[in-house]
Amino acid sequence: MDTTTSATTPDTVRHPRSVERLVTGMPTSDGAGVKLTRVLTQPLQRRLDPFLMLDAFGTDNPDDYIAGFPDHPHRGFETVTYMIAGRLRHRDSAGHEGLLAGGGVQWMTAGRGLVHSEIPEQQEGRMEGFQLWLNLPSDRKLCEPGYRDIASGEIPEFTSAEGVRVRVIAGTSHGVAGAVQRERTEPLYLDLQLPPGAAFEQALPPGHNAFAYVYRGALDIAGTAVPLQRMAILRNEAGSDGVRLAAGPEGARALLIAGQPLNEPIAQYGPFVMNTNEQVFQAVEDFRAGRFA
Repeated sequence: MDTTTSATTPDTVRHPRSVERLVTGMPTSDGAGVKLTRVLTQPLQRRLDPFLMLDAFGTDNPDDYIAGFPDHPHRGFETVTYMIAGRLRHRDSAGHEGLLAGGGVQWMTAGRGLVHSEIPEQQEGRMEGFQLWLNLPSDRKLCEPGYRDIASGEIPEFTSAEGVRVRVIAGTSHGVAGAVQRERTEPLYLDLQLPPGAAFEQALPPGHNAFAYVYRGALDIAGTAVPLQRMAILRNEAGSDGVRLAAGPEGARALLIAGQPLNEPIAQYGPFVMNTNEQVFQAVEDFRAGRFA
């Protein structure tokens, strides 16, 4: 399925946001020893509400990823896994199964509870991608679990007048609706590929929290240089209507992510994200008792 288009409605940004601060991710490991960089960490959850976590992983060394992520539980939020390169097999306790390959997205709603695994289906080669955690509103935290595989060819794309290639995973950009829409959190998730010196503008509601993560090259955002492997948290400025990103002389690839904050309490214990500690204790008890899907 070809979802590429050059016919877009340009976003006009007259008052672009500036950069509040740059964040360097923390090297860590997860699953059965998969090496990754945690870009959005727990201390940033309130600031970047409704987003709870962003992990970036990228390596040519199979020892860094080969063990994958064996069975583990989730409750109370959604996981969005975006693959740049490599293959991961997903299986979960609700009976869903899918193969996540380069350019594809796995959008999983844990809701009231799921146990799933993500295991590489390759013995060599590059494994690269991102996992974003998106919070669920309090009245949706115990919803039925859901799962959707979105193949690379199903993600809408367009090319701007300056030659910027935009993949619209969620939300809407320049009149192009993304593969996923969510009413309450209204997530925007774009993968941008900017040629050398090109610029890109994206409209953003002033109350939405937003950030950009550079994974190739470098960007300039309102006069702030954003180097490789840095996250730029965009300032919430009264009267702002969007963001303008400009690539350096080598071009850039970056994620631009924004969403409407839920402004609800966050109580997290590992893979359980609820609104109160009591709800977290209940999640642990339900998981141990085998009451997840």
